[in-house]
Amino acid sequence: MNREFIEAMEQLEKEKHISKDVLLETIESALVSAYKKNYGTAQNVRVVIDPDDGEIAVLMRKDIVAEEDIEDDMIQMSLEEAHEIDPRYEIGDAIEFAVTPRDFGRIAAQTAKQVVVQRIREAERGMVYDDFITRQGEIVTGTVQRKSGETMFINIGRAEGILSANEQVPGEHFKVHQRLKVYIMDVKKTTKGPQVFLSRSHPGLVKMLFELEVPEIQDGTVEIRGIAREAGSRTKMAVYSEDENVDPVGACVGTRGSRVQSVVDELNGEKIDIIFWSDSPEELIANVLSPATVEEVIIEDEEEKTATAIVPDYQLSLAIGKQGQNVRLAAKVSGWKIDIMSHTQYEEALEAAEAEYEEEPADAEYDEELPQEEAVESEYDEELPQEEPAEILEDEEPEEFDEEPEDIDGPAEEEAADTAEPEEPGDAEDAEAVEEPDEEVGETVEQKEE
Repeated sequence: MNREFIEAMEQLEKEKHISKDVLLETIESALVSAYKKNYGTAQNVRVVIDPDDGEIAVLMRKDIVAEEDIEDDMIQMSLEEAHEIDPRYEIGDAIEFAVTPRDFGRIAAQTAKQVVVQRIREAERGMVYDDFITRQGEIVTGTVQRKSGETMFINIGRAEGILSANEQVPGEHFKVHQRLKVYIMDVKKTTKGPQVFLSRSHPGLVKMLFELEVPEIQDGTVEIRGIAREAGSRTKMAVYSEDENVDPVGACVGTRGSRVQSVVDELNGEKIDIIFWSDSPEELIANVLSPATVEEVIIEDEEEKTATAIVPDYQLSLAIGKQGQNVRLAAKVSGWKIDIMSHTQYEEALEAAEAEYEEEPADAEYDEELPQEEAVESEYDEELPQEEPAEILEDEEPEEFDEEPEDIDGPAEEEAADTAEPEEPGDAEDAEAVEEPDEEVGETVEQKEE
């Protein structure tokens, strides 16, 4: 090698962004392998390339030992042999000397060429990967290069993209050399270079098409808050703007529908619903069920995000959509699980709930009275021992009951009527009122004894 080779590597460093130092290290490693292949061994051998003039030197390293201690002359050298090179060497030192073969320059040139070509390929693959990984989630225009079964390979410039069958739109058919827009879904590194996976069915394709068509989306005035797609059939997209002077839906539709029509044409006639995003769940759910009209939205569970939408009877099928498509897309865009009920179904459900509710209070009342009855029984049991004072009164004044038994009923009722209203303590009449019931109790006890 010579100075021209070094200059060529410097040029590669500028054009391909391949480091000259890394390239030299790679060539040196490759030359060690080439030396071993041609000369049988590479033990303790290294190759050094001068970065200025390109001169190559093969250096071998040996340990200096005493003559009688030599076991392997490929890695060991006697002290006498070392002194022939430099008398300052001692036992235990390591010596490195040149063993460059005369024809090694030819081998080095061939090896260097192979290494450089390989490194250039690797560098280009790395650059392609770095380029497309930063463009992941974007749209590129490509040409159908070839087909393998249902898989299409798309030429997208510096790489070949893969459009698999499950990322194609049902009903779309492209011919070889036909141009189309595709969405960069993923980029992966492989031994053969980066693989770029493309899609025509991804919701991101619709989103990026609107970004290309609507300047308000590009500058951030209008935001796409939610999007759901069933490729080839229908897409729902919710848009929002912080600027009160901007109509986000109108901006996406364009004058006389020009902007949305461009997107529809690119998607081969796919229907697109553009709706207004709202932070209010009720309003958002009503919007995403468009084109159906919603009478009322009932939030069932905010944490689980479940809701019920009430629609007119004649719009029930429109709200649900063909095979449930409309409500399915609405749920994906809003993030809510939505149940649809017609007005009649809702009224019937309300009537059934009210009828069930009316039956529940009677049972509840009955259940509540049961503890009260137990309390009455308990109170009655506690009052039973109060009969003992009546027996004491009977023993003290039994003669009063024998003298005038016929007069007890009348006065007792009058005295009982007087005691219905509480009076001040210490009143003489109150004392009599208390005494009379005692006599009555006493009479009752005496009659039982007889």
